[in-house]
Amino acid sequence: MATTKTTSAVDDSPVSSGQSVLGYLKGHMRDYGMLMALVVIMLLFQVLTDGTLMRPINLTNLFLQNSYIIIMALGMLLVIVAGHIDLSVGSVVGFIGALAAVMAVNWHLPTWLVVPACLVMGGIIGAAQGYWIAYWKIPSFIVTLAGMLVFRGLTLAFLAGQSVGPFPESFQAMSTGFIPDVFGVGRPNMTALALGALSAFAIIYLAARSRIRALKFGIEDEPFAFFIGKNLLIGVALIYVTYLLSTYRGLPNVLITMAVLTCAYTFLTNRTTLGRRVYALGGNEKAAKLSGINTERLTFFTFVNMGMLAALAGLIFAARLNTATPKAGLAFELDVIAAVFIGGASMSGGVGKIIGAVIGALIMGVMNNGMSILGIGIEWQQVIKGLVLLAAVIFDVYNKNKAR
Repeated sequence: MATTKTTSAVDDSPVSSGQSVLGYLKGHMRDYGMLMALVVIMLLFQVLTDGTLMRPINLTNLFLQNSYIIIMALGMLLVIVAGHIDLSVGSVVGFIGALAAVMAVNWHLPTWLVVPACLVMGGIIGAAQGYWIAYWKIPSFIVTLAGMLVFRGLTLAFLAGQSVGPFPESFQAMSTGFIPDVFGVGRPNMTALALGALSAFAIIYLAARSRIRALKFGIEDEPFAFFIGKNLLIGVALIYVTYLLSTYRGLPNVLITMAVLTCAYTFLTNRTTLGRRVYALGGNEKAAKLSGINTERLTFFTFVNMGMLAALAGLIFAARLNTATPKAGLAFELDVIAAVFIGGASMSGGVGKIIGAVIGALIMGVMNNGMSILGIGIEWQQVIKGLVLLAAVIFDVYNKNKAR
């Protein structure tokens, strides 16, 4: 007992605390490695572009350009964690955009009817694919590859090979609209600043409450110094980004949508029985089934969810372009899958975090944006993105082998 107390006293010293932080980082490099990579990549492009990357107008465009990738990455994470893959999401984006264009532009239906109808259609598409995967045990690769071809063809049929638009202003607001400044100041947008400050406070408060609750049970997930530093950096970064956005046009509607969805899916995966069962399914399907989990219904759910998020992404993408085109969503599935794997998801299923998928999508988005500003050709952009994806997977495998 005396030895234990002495050890605790030593662990509380500043030197020991610093060592524990480094040790914690080394042991959790898989969780924080990609976040550090995102920070390094942003700093690199900020220097190489002479400060253009973090200018308010470019930062706003960065969120607008990558919103649909982030939204689909949330659903793709659940699919991959469950041990499957969905190759059809890009084609579903194009198909839903075409359906929305036909309904809103050709049939002159109101936005309040078009949006939910398209989301329901996305859910039906996910259900149709999930049924064969979950209950007939057909590999998801084959089913969704077929879906990719089917919905690409239906997009061409719906649009008759031509672009359809423009959309009504109410429809465009999903992607191009901004939260108005209720204080009427103008610039900076005080509503954006207030929401940023409240979000930072909420994150720090919830993290502190969760830590206090864990300590009551004798659980300390991370060193105190690391906990303080991490949450202060997150709070400061969030306030700084919202300040930059407030000096332009404020917070885009789509950014609020992404934030709400990210919070909802983080809660789903971390705090609910459903979320824990998805991870159990991907970790060991036979063991999950033997423990009483309805694995077929769970697999079916992940694909219905993916279909609805792909539909939402299709609506946002169409609203941003203000037109539906036959090639909309082309190769989006590759960016979405790459974002999830870069964010730390495992190819074998059972591993991955929502925030990791968001970070992975942001890494892809920052790289695309930064390389475009620098004038790097599309061919070399593809090469660099492929190498980054390969490096992320190698990093993941290395950390898994190290942990054994």
